[in-house]
Amino acid sequence: MKEIELKYGCNPNQKPARVFMKDGELPFEVLNGKPGYINLLDAFNSWQLVMELKKATGLPAAASFKHVSPAGAAVAVPLDDTLKKVYFVEGVELTDVATAYIRARGADRMSSYGDFVALSDECDEQTASFLAREVSDGIIAPSYSEKALEILKGKRKGSYLVLKMDPSYVPEEKETKEVFGITFEQGRNNAVIDESLLKNIPTENKTIPDAAKRDLLIALITLKYTQSNSVCYVKDGQAIGIGAGQQSRIHCTRLAGNKADVWYMRQYPKVMNLPFKEGIKRADRDNAIDVYISEYYDDVLRDGEWQKVFTEQPQPLTAEEKKEWLATMSGVSLGSDAFFPFGDNIERAHKSGVEYVAQAGGSIRDDNVIETCNLYNIAMALTGLRLFHH
Repeated sequence: MKEIELKYGCNPNQKPARVFMKDGELPFEVLNGKPGYINLLDAFNSWQLVMELKKATGLPAAASFKHVSPAGAAVAVPLDDTLKKVYFVEGVELTDVATAYIRARGADRMSSYGDFVALSDECDEQTASFLAREVSDGIIAPSYSEKALEILKGKRKGSYLVLKMDPSYVPEEKETKEVFGITFEQGRNNAVIDESLLKNIPTENKTIPDAAKRDLLIALITLKYTQSNSVCYVKDGQAIGIGAGQQSRIHCTRLAGNKADVWYMRQYPKVMNLPFKEGIKRADRDNAIDVYISEYYDDVLRDGEWQKVFTEQPQPLTAEEKKEWLATMSGVSLGSDAFFPFGDNIERAHKSGVEYVAQAGGSIRDDNVIETCNLYNIAMALTGLRLFHH
């Protein structure tokens, strides 16, 4: 097939809409559902992301995409008991592909609501079963087991979008797009992200363990497919905070850092043992956890809203409890899609347990950023590679 007609473009008033190949056949099949314009933008960006993660780490990878940026991305690093409880998969033996997706979805469950999923490897029955209970718009993968496809075809009253991508497809070296009737052309961003980018370490601490190198590569590859400016925090093989599309880099760092903090606060014992009512919807539960961790919970208590989701009224977390718990966060890796212009980004990153950094370098204030890293014994690699994505 060379062309697929779409319902509309980014918005219902943008008609007609289609995807097509100038030469050859489309490199994907629609196995179920009808794709939309934004669905396919998410699908093809997330596909590239997971394939690069798989190539860089050798591990199955998954991504959870929303509006052309990842809400989460991860590789198949086994979950410990705490994260299994936080991600609601206690007592379950997980396949590698399911592990990768559970991590990708679990990083920022609120942002992943209604996501588009990408898998580097075949979608198996277990992964499809997890997807069946989540609010999601579609999935792209190289293949599907017979049972997995059966499960996915039954999702969303049979309208769930299932795409099968040809893993051998190689796009043209030049890519084009039109803006305001004007055609832009550029070479594809074929930059290879591997450990060779982590050799230039100007900080006093020059030790980056193998696990941190893996996490830095995950951060950089994730940023390659995230709307710029962007910053990504990673721990144990998964993105835990992504700040996308901000005009100021410090706002990226704060946004991503705040998401990383929420991810870590979800592991606080009081949060893990919140008294939810039986049968509460997953989205309502996720929203309740987010509100409980936030500074808005006191208002919810006064309004009596807690009665909708909890069997009894949970006491708010104190500022001191939050501070003490977050102070135990460590071993986090941080990537930036371009240079840090000021040391304030490192100051903020340090508050979320960052110990390893990879950024392009090249700022006139690199010395200040290096000095700030030295203050906190952070090891930082200057990659010399900018990763803007628009």
